[in-house]
Amino acid sequence: MALTDVLRDNRDNLALVIGNGIHRYGPQRMNSWDDLLLDLAHRHDVDLDKIPIGASATEIFDVIELHARERSGALATEFCELMRDWRPLAHHRQIVDWSIRHAVPVLTTNFDQVLSDAAGAELMRPKVEGFTDWYPWDSRYALELFENPCDGFGIWHINGMANYARSIRLGLTHYMGSVQRTRGWLHRGDDRLFEAKDRERWEGRRTWVHLIFNKPLLIFGLGLRENEVFLRWLLIERARYFAKFPDRQKRAWYVYTHNPDDVTQKGRHFFLENIGIQCVAANSYDAIYANRVWQA
Repeated sequence: MALTDVLRDNRDNLALVIGNGIHRYGPQRMNSWDDLLLDLAHRHDVDLDKIPIGASATEIFDVIELHARERSGALATEFCELMRDWRPLAHHRQIVDWSIRHAVPVLTTNFDQVLSDAAGAELMRPKVEGFTDWYPWDSRYALELFENPCDGFGIWHINGMANYARSIRLGLTHYMGSVQRTRGWLHRGDDRLFEAKDRERWEGRRTWVHLIFNKPLLIFGLGLRENEVFLRWLLIERARYFAKFPDRQKRAWYVYTHNPDDVTQKGRHFFLENIGIQCVAANSYDAIYANRVWQA
């Protein structure tokens, strides 16, 4: 199956999961997450010219925080400032426009507002109690507000958003906090798997987490490497949930371009295929971001 087939056959019931790859595409490629992290390292006298093999980007942030002796909220604010001038390009607009036309929700691991700027969307959230800017997971950029995230277009930020600097999940410690929060929504005790995950009443029903468990997912622009601890754990929980409730199962696809020098690719595909995510090869980045199917 090709990306074109997935989009054409599933556009009536789909959610996109988009990573930093969408910013690294094209002749005017924008700064990457790694580039900004290295900039932050230099600002705090951490001697680093590239992300070294054997240390993940999340661990690098934790090291910077130790050197800076600052609260992570202050570093997150500084990180967001480095993204302030990012602007959408043609392929951002084309993919977002497709999502709007087909009422497809978008989840992104990016912190910036490039996609929401491309959509002309506004920050919205349901009027319910319990809001915290540490975990603004019921907030989304949208053109209209839906209480059920599955009901229409919105742009949701998995790892936090620049608008709420304290929500940014940069370090491994942050990811562990997200896991702990989500686990409490899904389970009640070790022996009661998904006891809290009632489809209609569970605590995550107004948040982006609801999309993970209730929509087919198309994942692209995302390495899904070992440092993506939180999202990989969430995809495992998704597979466990479907194993317990097979009638609720939803499909998922991971789009990638083959890299013969990537020694981790085989292991990553093994992991994804065994948690119910089909790996879909694209011949080039053009085949992903400049695909004519986005015009349909």
